[in-house]
Amino acid sequence: MPTDAQPLHSEPRYRQLARILADAIAQGEEGDYPPGSQLPSETELLERYSVSRNTVRQAVAELRRMGLAVSHQGKGTYVRQEPEQAHTVKRTLIRRGKRLELGHPFAKAESVTVTRGHARGTIARLIGRGPIHTLTAEQLIIDADTGVRAAALTVIPFDIADEVPALAEHPDAHPEELYARLIDAGHTLSFWENVTARSARPDEQAALLADTVLITHRVTEDQNGRALLVEELRLSAESASLGYRITPTTPKRGQRV
Repeated sequence: MPTDAQPLHSEPRYRQLARILADAIAQGEEGDYPPGSQLPSETELLERYSVSRNTVRQAVAELRRMGLAVSHQGKGTYVRQEPEQAHTVKRTLIRRGKRLELGHPFAKAESVTVTRGHARGTIARLIGRGPIHTLTAEQLIIDADTGVRAAALTVIPFDIADEVPALAEHPDAHPEELYARLIDAGHTLSFWENVTARSARPDEQAALLADTVLITHRVTEDQNGRALLVEELRLSAESASLGYRITPTTPKRGQRV
């Protein structure tokens, strides 16, 4: 443990404390806090640096935001240890005749839950038709080869389910089957995808074994640019990366890119 604790004078005090701890963490294996080691408790830090408990908590939160530390309820805070390997999840689509196949197929780990509701938030924005009624299929999936776990949602707008009854009959079908039914109904499909990241919620920490989650939203559109499906995939940013094959497109006349 460090013996040369430094008094804190500048404001905000939590950032000063976070900087001191970050400098110690940056020393790596040669320092006081190597990767995977546990940081001092709140009580130890407040006594060592003569600060309040709230300052300690804010400093630790700052370390988490910096990506230097992770906290486990009831166990304490640890210096983040980079995984030996981040498995690549291929987000490409492969065309085989009229069929489309996922570049990285997952296996179901739990039964699918299907609910009816209204599109809200990000899903509503991606569909682009307001708080429309939707069918949502949700499940936990797992990659048998790597052990990567993911939460998958497939959202079908009601107006599309009315046009293609096969979607309403089996909203929990595999995405490849949903693509096939849309193609059989006469749609020409195109896809685009959005990727974001955020801190994992408690339920995601337990289900996905994640501190940070990658979130992809894949939108399937028809030939007129209308959203037919929205797929959401959430997985651990610590255990997986995303890989894409980029297909060049020619913009329509007058379209800005």
